[in-house]
Amino acid sequence: MMRLDETHDPNRQSWVTSANGHADFPIQNLPFGVFSSSGSSERRAGIAIGDMILDLASANEAGLLAGATRDAAEATSSGSLNKLFALGAAARQALRVRASELLDAKGPDSKRIEEVSSSRLLHRAAECVMHLPARIGDYTDFYVGIHHATNVGKVFRPDNPLLPNYKHVPIGYHGRSSSIVPSGTAVRHPSGQLKDANSAAPTFGLSRRLDYELELGIWIGPGNALGDPIPIDEADRHAAGFCLLNDWSARDIQSWEYQPLGPFLSKNFATTISPWVITPEALAPFRAAQYPRPEGDPRPLPYLWDDRDQRAGALDLDLEVFLMTAGLREKGLRPHCVARSSTRYMYWTVAQLIAHHTSNGCNLQPGDLFGSGTISAPEATGFGSLLETTRAGQVPIRLESGEERAFLEDGDELILFARTPPSQKFTQIGFGECRGSIDAGSAAR
Repeated sequence: MMRLDETHDPNRQSWVTSANGHADFPIQNLPFGVFSSSGSSERRAGIAIGDMILDLASANEAGLLAGATRDAAEATSSGSLNKLFALGAAARQALRVRASELLDAKGPDSKRIEEVSSSRLLHRAAECVMHLPARIGDYTDFYVGIHHATNVGKVFRPDNPLLPNYKHVPIGYHGRSSSIVPSGTAVRHPSGQLKDANSAAPTFGLSRRLDYELELGIWIGPGNALGDPIPIDEADRHAAGFCLLNDWSARDIQSWEYQPLGPFLSKNFATTISPWVITPEALAPFRAAQYPRPEGDPRPLPYLWDDRDQRAGALDLDLEVFLMTAGLREKGLRPHCVARSSTRYMYWTVAQLIAHHTSNGCNLQPGDLFGSGTISAPEATGFGSLLETTRAGQVPIRLESGEERAFLEDGDELILFARTPPSQKFTQIGFGECRGSIDAGSAAR
């Protein structure tokens, strides 16, 4: 697992004053992303620091990077992070350490930085456009939230909610990478075949049961050759970072199409991700032991079991989902908190997902993306989808505006957050927003 170093020092402050005490991007975080600055369409790689973005190309041009850090920055010159992901942990770590030195209020390069125009090095994040951080070759969505799997199973298969293979094998399916969009992108209301229990035949129309799913996104770093599985004890080295992921889902389309092959048009119309890649190095202080399996659950097969991974392969992140509607907005009310959950409820670790995905020789590539699957807490206040929260629409959420929601409606906006728990020893960091709205004006009809 990742080692702790000076970049995790909770006493370290930045000369970028907005970073000090920032809820998501203090100097202890330093996530990577791709942005366009105000008035420009050029895509550039950067690092989030408080309310600003450190421009890696400008830092390199100013002579602030050298050796391995220069090579790592130059790997991002194409406006994507794929080549940086391919370089692996050593390059990420070197660039992280150097960025932390450059941004440190007491750093040794303060005089050199003063000689460089701050407008060249830093951009106001609010004035920039964020893009997908990498070209996504393939996208796989897993099903690691056992509470979600059980709750959804009760809806679709009341007599057999959790299928017998769930506790033996990480369940997943191949999704559609072309429809993954960055936070802030409006999502078109999907149409598809719909059939309720009382109809003899399906019809075609707008989904009436549009839903969200609260997930962790996992970026793949160095890949593997076709035919060469990644062993479980090496799997964590192939994760380049993490993001938030909202797997939009049309439940009425899903219920008709999912047998026998699983989700298709009910999910491939859009997936929203947060734009910043939170590195494994930044999350090193927040690794945790995987929750012990309940008594009676099967021990995973040897290719999925590693003692070290069980001791420290889980992530400890607090997750939140908020809903904003037209009614709440018109009355000046805050978004409604729909759910609070945690990555501790993942039944499988990230390393187990990577090991299983490649166990048949499937080759992963830098920039591939995994979705964890919906991460629900055991209690109703932490359910990660409306399908669970409203009991398939039977018990709508009542909002402070007087509105009710069984499922999402046009104009609704979902905002996902992830932050590390408050700590006495380490600085809290976050992922930033994963935000998406349902576009009423461009519904797919």
